[in-house]
Amino acid sequence: MNARFFLFALSFLSGLYISSAQTTKPLSEKVKGIAARYNRTLLGENVFVFDPAMDMHEVQNLIDSLHAGQLFPKNEFSKNRYALMFEPGIYHLDVRVGYYMQILGLGNSPEEVVIVGAVRSNSTQGGHVLCNFWRAAENLTIVPTKDSTNTWAVSQAAPLRSVYIKGNLKLDDGASSGGFMANCKIEGTVYSGSQQQWLTRNSVFKRWDGGVWNMMYVGVSNAPLENWPEKPVTSIGETPEVREKPYWVCSNGNFSLKIPSLKQNSIGVDWADQNRNEKTISIDHFYVAKPDADNGESINKALNSGKHILFTPGIYSLEESLKITRPGTILTGIGMATLVPEKGNKVMEVSDIDGITVSGLLIDAGVIPSETLMEIGNMGSSENHEADPTYLFDLFFRVGGPHEGSASKCLVINSNEVCADHVWLWRADHGAGVGWDKNKCANGLIVNGNNVTIYGLFNEHFQEYQTLWNGENGRVYFYQSEMPYDPPNADSWKHGQTSGYASYKVAGHVKDHQAWGVGIYNVFFDAPIIADQAIETPSELENSIHHTILFWLNGNKDSQVKSLINGKGNGVNRLNRKETMK
Repeated sequence: MNARFFLFALSFLSGLYISSAQTTKPLSEKVKGIAARYNRTLLGENVFVFDPAMDMHEVQNLIDSLHAGQLFPKNEFSKNRYALMFEPGIYHLDVRVGYYMQILGLGNSPEEVVIVGAVRSNSTQGGHVLCNFWRAAENLTIVPTKDSTNTWAVSQAAPLRSVYIKGNLKLDDGASSGGFMANCKIEGTVYSGSQQQWLTRNSVFKRWDGGVWNMMYVGVSNAPLENWPEKPVTSIGETPEVREKPYWVCSNGNFSLKIPSLKQNSIGVDWADQNRNEKTISIDHFYVAKPDADNGESINKALNSGKHILFTPGIYSLEESLKITRPGTILTGIGMATLVPEKGNKVMEVSDIDGITVSGLLIDAGVIPSETLMEIGNMGSSENHEADPTYLFDLFFRVGGPHEGSASKCLVINSNEVCADHVWLWRADHGAGVGWDKNKCANGLIVNGNNVTIYGLFNEHFQEYQTLWNGENGRVYFYQSEMPYDPPNADSWKHGQTSGYASYKVAGHVKDHQAWGVGIYNVFFDAPIIADQAIETPSELENSIHHTILFWLNGNKDSQVKSLINGKGNGVNRLNRKETMK
């Protein structure tokens, strides 16, 4: 968010910025020897499984060494990926979490894995965490030993899920720009500090302190009271329908995936209920994919044989699209597993079928442009999936950044009754292959299906509409979007008689659509860009977009967005930087 570009510019000019092509410094021979003792499963060399009987001094050295190789700025686009998994028990550790590190408890609830010390993400960036992306912690308890406070200072694509903190939680460590947590319990206070926006779903805390522009709570106990826009709070008392992200458990060395059931009108965490209804799938039913051995052909062969897919950490080059045609199929990644198309193909095509689950994956555009990176259902899909919806969890798309890449659109949802729980679609504003004519992509998200719901939609920098919604009865709970930084001139970003593209567009034929907590920001660095509006909807739906904020962050002094929605509401510019609507 706002200061990100300037910090990168300053680091580049001072010689601190390191090329994104650079890879992580290898582990020392001593640490490699330690690491080998913890790679004792079929999940590959970048997955470490710990138990409480191990030498915690060695474990701490290993974690510190991994973290040291995953820091900003050098390793923001590193090729290394790691999953650190903890079997049930108590650990005394300081778990520092850097890029492409996922921390996973392997118990049946967060309370079965207890880390006394910290599981923390801090600033390594000269006083900000605006680029603390691509990391996660899930399914464990933290007993913080430093001031009874655990710091999880992050921005996009860094979820906390099913975490129990026996103390306080601090979400900033300098400037910070947004995040997501779900199914979490914090015994003390959540200090959001500089967090500009944040979505909290189905969680409980004693108190929430702070909030800058757009703080949203859905199904949260003790959520702050609404008083928009004097306070930047949107609170929805119950989560209408959701299921929590599947999670891994391990007993006597045997891995299984737990699939939580659908829940309706829910409040707070579900793991405190010992009688929760969950489906268990043994790892024997999964094809365990590895980046050095698998490609599109081998993974499709496994899918055709009836297997689910577990992507272990690494980067997968796919010369053909993964085709999901069997109802109930699960594709899940650990350690920020990353999929890249090689021949201009889609990464993934999901048929118009029931009950698909896709979770925990990074999807990068390839050098050869793809029309679409991921598509769910076929255009014109009419099947009803209400009894068994498709769910997407923690999916992160990138166009440019780690390397040059382009696509026309990232995610297209054609099927009905799809729910996405935390997605970040990002046309890169820094890194490799970045520029108006380099990392090309028109749209982050296009929704054609009906009854599609998204909890936590982060969508930034695309060259036309960030979000284009064509389906009926859409629901979005929290939206965070920056318009593109880099249109070269005003004329290049016009279409017809309209200046610029709205970030959030609901098509003119749509009769029913609602969104809550909609934050849109602009930083036009390269030219005096003018956009007519931030949000575009049919006029009869204007009052269905609740709690909106438009903010002029920085950029060319003559740039402006002329209205918040459909030509209504004051515009923003360098003299009037903020506009809100109820």
